Amino acid sequence: MSAALDSSSVNPNPVVPAHLQTFMALDFGLKRTGFAVGNRLMRTAQPQGTITADGNTRFEKVALQLKTWQPDALVVGVPFHPDGAAHENTVRARRFARQLHGRFNLPVFEVDERYTTTEARSQGARDADAAAACIILEQFLRSLP
Repeated sequence: MSAALDSSSVNPNPVVPAHLQTFMALDFGLKRTGFAVGNRLMRTAQPQGTITADGNTRFEKVALQLKTWQPDALVVGVPFHPDGAAHENTVRARRFARQLHGRFNLPVFEVDERYTTTEARSQGARDADAAAACIILEQFLRSLP
């Protein structure tokens, strides 16, 4: 497991090396995975779409996006119950984060993503999954020193 996964798992102040400048965030779901890209300099993110695939096909589609955007690191939203307790999808999202690190050898940071899809929908997002990934990434970028 990478140090990034260990040291920043749902940490409000992750330790991120300064040379990591561009990020791709993923809002993992069983049916859809939204993604967004952003950078440390501007501390903003832009939704980029949704991957509708599972298993190896999902990773093939992620690989295409990585080739396109060439991020320095990945950010994965990890869901929790409102009281902070983990649930089945928490375990799935963390496994997805580990798989991303193992397959693509990029640092992976985890971010608490409670209510991001709800927030995206309340803002009228056309693609709630991509918009949620954008919210996740902007939350992460704001946490950086």
